[in-house]
Amino acid sequence: MTPIKPLCRAVAAACLLTGLAPLAGAGDDTFTIAVIPDTQNYLDYTHQTAEGFPFDANVMFIEQMQYIADNLESAGGEIAFVTSLGDVWQHQTLKMDEEHKARGFKAAPNPLFDGHFQPTEKTRTVEMPKAHEGFSLIAGKVPFSVVPGNHDYDAMWTDSKHPPAAEFDPTDWSSLGVLHPGGLDNFRAVFGAETAFFKDQPWYVASHDGGADSAQIFTAGGYRFLHIGLQFDAPDESLAWAAEIVKRYPGLPTIVSTHDYMNTEGERKANALIDGQRVDPIHNNPEMVWQKFISQHDQIFLVLCGHQHAQSKRVDDNVAGNPVWQLLSDYQDRHQTLVDVDYEFGQFPVGIGDGWMRFMEFDMSGDEPSVHVRTYSTHYDVQSSDLPEYADWYREKEKPKESVQEYRDGDDFVITLDGFRARFDAARVGG
Repeated sequence: MTPIKPLCRAVAAACLLTGLAPLAGAGDDTFTIAVIPDTQNYLDYTHQTAEGFPFDANVMFIEQMQYIADNLESAGGEIAFVTSLGDVWQHQTLKMDEEHKARGFKAAPNPLFDGHFQPTEKTRTVEMPKAHEGFSLIAGKVPFSVVPGNHDYDAMWTDSKHPPAAEFDPTDWSSLGVLHPGGLDNFRAVFGAETAFFKDQPWYVASHDGGADSAQIFTAGGYRFLHIGLQFDAPDESLAWAAEIVKRYPGLPTIVSTHDYMNTEGERKANALIDGQRVDPIHNNPEMVWQKFISQHDQIFLVLCGHQHAQSKRVDDNVAGNPVWQLLSDYQDRHQTLVDVDYEFGQFPVGIGDGWMRFMEFDMSGDEPSVHVRTYSTHYDVQSSDLPEYADWYREKEKPKESVQEYRDGDDFVITLDGFRARFDAARVGG
């Protein structure tokens, strides 16, 4: 998939003039999955001109969604499936949800975070409506999934059993206090199983907890694929439900999307600032999700996550001895767009995202299928591999220990899906 402007797609001659190749219609052997990492900084109501911000950041989100819509298979492009990795919007509407209150949870004062996580009705009047507007651009046109990230919960507070320390310990980020989310009414209102986005869609095959966990099936590249979306730090009930879905659709190559799963070093570790399992043992941390669920089901071959700020990848064998590829994508801290307008940063950096997202281009034609993972900015209309300034803009903050080439390779690489044919031959369409 070669990203191009929508106008160029509409006018092939213009594409030739720009030197960009128009997107071909999806063939039998190729298709693309669009991966949308954390978008909360675009939708943040404080990042709009109405609040005195230098531009409307939510325009970048709409540009992303329009770009996806213009490149769907149904529009003559190659995108066969779309997955959002959570943290769709930024703010909460409650200090604590009723369920956690009933279970005895209490909040601790946190001078650093209390202002940032102050409940606001602008979540419902600004952020959630814009999220709905964006996903409406693809609704009814493509199978898609949205999982809840911690910001998408109704409430987020500093847990009283894990308050901030008197002094920050740079070796232990939880010394800033451990946050915990609760309540999913807001998420279900926009992305629940009973919303128009998913209700009665034939590809939306199952849900749990009102749509906080969900399953989709799509056909592409000559195979039927199963996708499972898991809520933040999925509890045992979610994992048990997901295991039943795998059993219901045996043998299908399966992709799992969840918000928090891997850090920027490629480790299955929660962010210490918001470790759901540490605060509430009904939750599973990333390693527990791997041990209890992902590694136990041989048809899961790919895991996608966001949440932790940058990108990383790893591959591990499951209990059957087959590889599982795991990818982190999260660009929310990038703010070159603010540098471009000479924004004056205060004590803390302001993240935007700069329009970056991922496209996973599957080529099923070889002896073993491959996936070209590309990173593309709809705002700058460029792939990371074609932007000379890419490492200069972002490497120092995200991956300072990597060389320029290593950093660039982390956002443009090819995965060979070793063993895919033998593993999933029964999932071939017509097979």
